[in-house]
Amino acid sequence: MDNDTHTNGLLIENEKLKQTIIELQSQLSKYTNTDRHKRYYENNKERIKQNSMRYIEKLKIENPEKLKEYRHKSYMKRKELSNVE
Repeated sequence: MDNDTHTNGLLIENEKLKQTIIELQSQLSKYTNTDRHKRYYENNKERIKQNSMRYIEKLKIENPEKLKEYRHKSYMKRKELSNVE
């Protein structure tokens, strides 16, 4: 009997947690990957590219090791994706 009530308690808690996750995901979806974000990136594409290029140039001067690390990660990711296909 004790095992039964413990199991039922866990099942009820599990359902409550699942419901909480669903609620939090719906709240988070308001702030991530909305049409507003897509429109912003479409309208400011050039500015974003310039900022990223400026960041890379700054990295070349200040921290070339970090740049090497980024490039290596990118290479490994491309290699992994080509092996998958």
